[in-house]
Amino acid sequence: MSFPRYERYKDSDVAWLGEVPEHWRIYPLKHIVSTPITDGPHETPNFLDEGIPFVSAEAVASGSINFKKIRGFISEADHTRYSQKYRPQIGDIYMVKSGATTGITAIVETIDDFNIWSPLAAIRCGNLATPRFILNFMRSRNFQEAVTLNWSFGTQQNIGMGVIENLVVTLPPVEEQQTISTFLDRETAKIDELIAEQQRFIELLKEKRQAVISHAVTKGLNPDAPMKDSGIEWLGEVPVHWIVGPVKYFFTILDGCRIPLSSEERSYKQGNFPYYGASGIIDSIDDYIFDEDLVLVSEDGANLINRATPIAFVARGRYWVNNHAHILKPVDKYLDYWTQRIEAVDLVPFITGSAQPKLTIEALTNLVIAVPPSENERGQIEQFVVMQNMLSNNLIAEAQRAIELLKERRTTLISAAVTGKIDVRGLVAD
Repeated sequence: MSFPRYERYKDSDVAWLGEVPEHWRIYPLKHIVSTPITDGPHETPNFLDEGIPFVSAEAVASGSINFKKIRGFISEADHTRYSQKYRPQIGDIYMVKSGATTGITAIVETIDDFNIWSPLAAIRCGNLATPRFILNFMRSRNFQEAVTLNWSFGTQQNIGMGVIENLVVTLPPVEEQQTISTFLDRETAKIDELIAEQQRFIELLKEKRQAVISHAVTKGLNPDAPMKDSGIEWLGEVPVHWIVGPVKYFFTILDGCRIPLSSEERSYKQGNFPYYGASGIIDSIDDYIFDEDLVLVSEDGANLINRATPIAFVARGRYWVNNHAHILKPVDKYLDYWTQRIEAVDLVPFITGSAQPKLTIEALTNLVIAVPPSENERGQIEQFVVMQNMLSNNLIAEAQRAIELLKERRTTLISAAVTGKIDVRGLVAD
């Protein structure tokens, strides 16, 4: 869809902004706020299991505050004390000013009590500006470019409060700001729904893939094969010729070769090989390095319960493993089959711990599974698994590309509207 342009433009004298409509004004942020731009407390509070929500950078994304991702809860006393400096109210805009998401913004849309931490700058609009217009302007590609140009770096990227307050914004008359905001709310809502549809499609693809693969590795590929009771409640019937036995019958356990390494050691042992079980790469010749493809299984962590990401995967090439992953060498070369075979197991009854779920090597190796005795049949299931993963991954990649294109479309539309590159006044009902 093409949009009309304004009749007359002028040079903004701002390199990253370019021309703006002739009747628009340009102000630094500090001149359009009702109170000075501020931030949250520069101290770490005592976090509680319940109380007043405490918001930091990780809860700010896509123009909104996600209260499911808050840092924690603080006491009423701390909330009262922090509120002497700043107390949130509807329409306030937050911008992340330090960390990997520096420049990301959100607007307050709730009357419920909460407070913010120091990585967030709080902006409260005065009479010249409407909050949603300023929010959209700060989400524009132009403003984000200005933020990037003004980053400074210490241990992480950041932008100072003095810099933020001098970043400029363009302002049409208030009524025109409201028109632009209404237009963008309507059009971005359409785009956001298309993005949500693609995201739901991706989740359905993943669920279908896992269901199809799980059936293959627990029931086989022949729907007419005679079945028997496996004696395992969660597994049910399996092909009559399959072997039912514990994991240790089908794998060699190599946990004795794992390398425990502290986070401090990982920080200076930087090299060429992945280090599984924690982040980093190391290349010390004093430690054990794997030079064959093996199956790794998570030993601890919340993912053992929620299964948001796979708990078993194939490690390939040369790599290290620490004591947070079990190392399994299967009886044959069909690693993708064996990985999915482990993924299909119901682990919940065998996991210990609550705050930090743990799957011990004893629990893992004593899990009872059903396996085809023929290497040829395992190979056929392996080929099926690989093909299903390839087909699903291709569809998922297409959906992800569509999401990126939609996001780019949304950013382009916002940027064009709030900088006056398009005139949307005739596209919104009075």
